[in-house]
Amino acid sequence: METRAREIKAHHNHLVSMRITPGHFATRHSHINYYVDLTNIKSQHKIAQLAGRELAAPYVRTTPIDTIVCLDGVEVVAAFVAMTLSESTSQSINAGNSIAIVTPEINSSGQLIFRDNVQSMIWNRGVLLLVASATTGNTITQAVECIDYYSGRISGISAIFSAIGKAGDCEINSIFTIDDVPGYETYSPADCPSCRAHHKIDALVNSYGYSKL
Repeated sequence: METRAREIKAHHNHLVSMRITPGHFATRHSHINYYVDLTNIKSQHKIAQLAGRELAAPYVRTTPIDTIVCLDGVEVVAAFVAMTLSESTSQSINAGNSIAIVTPEINSSGQLIFRDNVQSMIWNRGVLLLVASATTGNTITQAVECIDYYSGRISGISAIFSAIGKAGDCEINSIFTIDDVPGYETYSPADCPSCRAHHKIDALVNSYGYSKL
């Protein structure tokens, strides 16, 4: 599987790149024909810093942000987004502010929750939702509903890679889009053409990575 992987570089900064692998992969919500590997962006601090600056750019001058809610292990990137947004420059509307970075807990029922000690960082706050990848939008919808339940205000949604342009009425700002992965497709398990052709699943994938079958 690894021998099929190739590197895709970001348009605005070629030092930021992701790896894509064609095949037959199963996520929690869907089957996909490319595995998008964002490990280096999420784990290498220099690359995460560059990615954080790019993800912050749409909000610097226009959008007050109090809290970044993270999904998919993007806390390192989120820290650099917060650093960029809060830099003391005349262009930043959040200059000098302290921006909270929190991750919801997943309870035994699969629901996203915030414990009492962090709820004040959501309540009546401007929240930027940051995810690693958006494939179907189901996880983003769940997160938006959770933030709304705790009376947070969605100020924006960002993803390192997004196969969709919007979630509900909110645009998703991303470094990589489906245009960077020509032929990328996502299917419900019942409609997956690879399953219908009896092609085996190469790997199970989630925000932590992949497990080959």
